[in-house]
Amino acid sequence: MLSVREVSGILKVSERTVLRWIRRGDLPASRSRERVLVNPVDLLEWASARGVELSPAFLERWAQPTLPRLGDALAAGGIDYGVPGHSKEAVLRAVVRRLPRIREEERQFIYQSLLVREALGSTAIGDGIAIPHVRNPLLVHVDAPAVTLSFLEHGVDFNALDGKPVSILFTLVSPTVRAHLHLLSRLGYVLRDRAVRAVLKPSSPSHEILQAIWDAEAQLSPPAPAAPGSPRPGPATAGAAGSGAGPGGAA
Repeated sequence: MLSVREVSGILKVSERTVLRWIRRGDLPASRSRERVLVNPVDLLEWASARGVELSPAFLERWAQPTLPRLGDALAAGGIDYGVPGHSKEAVLRAVVRRLPRIREEERQFIYQSLLVREALGSTAIGDGIAIPHVRNPLLVHVDAPAVTLSFLEHGVDFNALDGKPVSILFTLVSPTVRAHLHLLSRLGYVLRDRAVRAVLKPSSPSHEILQAIWDAEAQLSPPAPAAPGSPRPGPATAGAAGSGAGPGGAA
């Protein structure tokens, strides 16, 4: 948990401003005895939805050599094109059904958890993008964290602040809080990159999207060592990643 002073330093605003946001209900917070505390996940979501830049030190806070790069996590989770559904519930169910490396008995739990998370507050960050994720990643029994990018067949209302329907989902599933925060922070960073935004469309091949994300992430910090057998950044390997059949096709 983060103190008001820590949030003030991360956002580069005064503590009075942070407290004002909390009092107005703009920034989620909780009280522990006499202290006001902010959950790092809430801060990341709040900043992503409003396009607020976070300090590099905060983004690197959870970085460890054993944690995957965002590009590698996306290569593991895959890119799906033409995901069906006309409602939030329908598209989330379709996304969960397509998630790789998930035991069948876990899928219903993940789906229900995503619905509960959306009921607590929209995970849409604007410009037609949402980042649905399980609120408590410790409860998801997966071997390694993964990010799945889904291009929807139809725009769906996710109660985004800008009012735009969502047609692009990044779904995070991770076994630990640290991995969850690590990937969420890096995703928020690369989604501000112009090259990533330019290629983030259903007509783009998966290898181009992965390469843009690898390139943007490389500006954040030196890449962590990849696990044995994991994809490496580069056009030669990126084309093999992703679970979708290709632009406009279903998995």
